[in-house]
Amino acid sequence: MFARLGRVVVHHPWKVIGLWVIAIVAVLSTAPALTATTDQSEFLPSHYESIQAMKLQEQAFPQHAAPAALIVAVRADGAALTEADSATVSAAAAALTAQNIKGVTGIQVTPPSENRLVQVIAVQMTKLTDAADKTQGEAVKSLREHLREQVRDTGLKAGITGTAAQTLDQTEQGEKGMAIIGIATIVLILVLLLIIFRSPVIALLPVVTIGAISSTVGGLIAMAAKAFDLEIDTSVNSILLVVLFGVGTDYILFLMFRYRERLRAGDDPKTAMVNAVAKVGEAVTSAAAAVIIAFMALTLSSLGMFRALGPALAIAVAVALLAGLTLVPAIVSLLGTKVFWPSKAWQIEPKGARFGAIGAAMGRRPGVFAVASGGVLVALGVFAVGFNPTFDLSSGSTTDASESVAFTTELLEGMPAGATQPSDVLLQSAAPLAEDQLATYRTVLTQVDGVGQVGQAQLSADRTIANFQVTLANAPESDAALDTVAGPLREVAHQAAPAGATAAVGGMTAVYVDFEDAMNHDYRIVFPVAAILIMLVLALLLRSLVAPWYLMASVFLGFAATLGATVLVFQQIQGQHGLIFTLPVIMYLFVVALGTDYNILMVARLREEARAGHTPREAAALAVRHTGPTVAAAGLILAGTFASMMLAGNSTLSQMGFAISVGIAIAAFVMALFFTPAVTALLGRRAWWPGHGGDSDEERSPRWAEYSYAESYYTPPAQSRQG
Repeated sequence: MFARLGRVVVHHPWKVIGLWVIAIVAVLSTAPALTATTDQSEFLPSHYESIQAMKLQEQAFPQHAAPAALIVAVRADGAALTEADSATVSAAAAALTAQNIKGVTGIQVTPPSENRLVQVIAVQMTKLTDAADKTQGEAVKSLREHLREQVRDTGLKAGITGTAAQTLDQTEQGEKGMAIIGIATIVLILVLLLIIFRSPVIALLPVVTIGAISSTVGGLIAMAAKAFDLEIDTSVNSILLVVLFGVGTDYILFLMFRYRERLRAGDDPKTAMVNAVAKVGEAVTSAAAAVIIAFMALTLSSLGMFRALGPALAIAVAVALLAGLTLVPAIVSLLGTKVFWPSKAWQIEPKGARFGAIGAAMGRRPGVFAVASGGVLVALGVFAVGFNPTFDLSSGSTTDASESVAFTTELLEGMPAGATQPSDVLLQSAAPLAEDQLATYRTVLTQVDGVGQVGQAQLSADRTIANFQVTLANAPESDAALDTVAGPLREVAHQAAPAGATAAVGGMTAVYVDFEDAMNHDYRIVFPVAAILIMLVLALLLRSLVAPWYLMASVFLGFAATLGATVLVFQQIQGQHGLIFTLPVIMYLFVVALGTDYNILMVARLREEARAGHTPREAAALAVRHTGPTVAAAGLILAGTFASMMLAGNSTLSQMGFAISVGIAIAAFVMALFFTPAVTALLGRRAWWPGHGGDSDEERSPRWAEYSYAESYYTPPAQSRQG
């Protein structure tokens, strides 16, 4: 099938390129805009208590919604606010109200904090119904501009935090991060490909082709999001850019390495490309299928953010695969050997001393390589037990210097830690609630451990619904706050409800609690399903029931090692409280899927060498020699592209970038290069049972002592086997 595809593409390159141009134009002209959201509550199913509480609150108290922004005023010298300072704050609020800023529906001054270090102005805004609506962000910008004028030369300093301000700062930080990631990714690909192939043409090939199809990918994702009502998280754009360039470059590398190999074996350029597509097509398609399956398994997630992330990344990989097997061969077939210009190194068969030596050593002592590489994975995996998830998405998505983060810190100087995002307890009754019932219920809530203060009940018009604003004693995203809401607060709120009434605890901390529950559900469902489906892909590719088991075992060891390395660096060495709570799922996707990618490439070459008549140990040696450079180069480029996320300037993307890049490095340089071929050599032909992957027409001597390294590794190119 792939040989036929190669012939069609190579013999009709302009038609293939023309079809791609038509497809790109068609998608761009019909696709809707791709929008994203930062509202974490939008990602949870409606049956969770936090979402039920939020809907009840919106229904009963639309006019008392939590303020979208908080203006925090403090003295510049850190002293307590005087009466004159409070008057200045009130005057500033009145002046801001007079501006009639679009999107601002109310501005209310609150009394100074008990220690008089902080005074807050609550700003109500119109609720966003469309993720593309920038009204709140523009309102925050306008408020900040006018606020600076109001507090100038007053001895006060003031800034804006709260949900709207945090979203704005996250968006602006994300745009800067995207620019940095994009530039770093492209520069890295160019530099590494220049070093590997010594040709600016090949270096530019992935950048140009992937850049050309990237807008198509965005359009297809937007179409899917609209068709299936998917909520796209803001982090998708950063991950998508890196996945597209990283994976796309990998597939192009796989093809170009085999193309160069066939040229050295004596093929003419067009025949070499046909043979390259024929040889690489099955392995690359199987690898992409494993990645796509792992991503699509996220559609089983109970979290909307992952249900959208999975298809988005799957679309990116599918388009990258299609381009790698059609568009790139078409372009290269037109260029011929000029694609390597000005280098002539493609004509010379390297001795492959480095990878040849590694392969030879592995062929002699596969057990040592298996134990050593497996030991590294286990040693790092031990640290994974210390993983502590954190839900601090606001500060994690922006720098500490951003205004929303800086003035959140100022706010906490005078308010309970939970003041930034209070929780809500909604009480609903069939009959009107009496004053004594409300007073008793409020008293019970104030006695809950971890609760700082409880506000007076807000009542609906018919008095059947009451809202108690609960300020927690701890930061809303902290472990202590989550424990308070998940345990005593919800328990007491439910049990102490008056007869005939029900209670629901809402607010962002409750959303985080429900997120944690949903994540645990996903671990039990998504992980096993993805693993089973990937094993089926491996079984079909290798025609084996044995190899998929140890290949997946190696991948899961790689996952544990990656998580352990991330815990070691960020929690143990840097002393951070925890890692972003979505990290295990993100890591699972990339380490399992892309780790399988490299395993498939290596094991496909192992099978190819075994079918050529080599013994299992010879096959391992030759596979490492021939495929080792490809895996190493691909792993280096892909790990480097993900590492560029660490330059974005916030801890969330730094943790993601580090974890994924380390995971890919482990997958390429430990699992695929050492562990997988070593275990395959130890198992011998049993690795291919019940298929015949290790059989050949001409049986070679099974005795490793009779194998000649010099004869295999250093014969002239025309006589040596080039696959």
